[in-house]
Amino acid sequence: MLAALETLRGEFDFAVEVVDIDACPGKLEQYDQLVPVLACADREICHYFLDPAKVREVLAGFR
Repeated sequence: MLAALETLRGEFDFAVEVVDIDACPGKLEQYDQLVPVLACADREICHYFLDPAKVREVLAGFR
């Protein structure tokens, strides 16, 4: 998912924080079977595979 996300780097300026959910009990409970997951704050954007259209929609809201 990270590699696919990088393809959007030319369109948007964003930072990525990789979180080990096994080290975060709250995140483990929330996302256990959905890893990998892409979220912005507490908003889940997509899981398993990158949804470029949804990512663009979320990132466009920050412009």
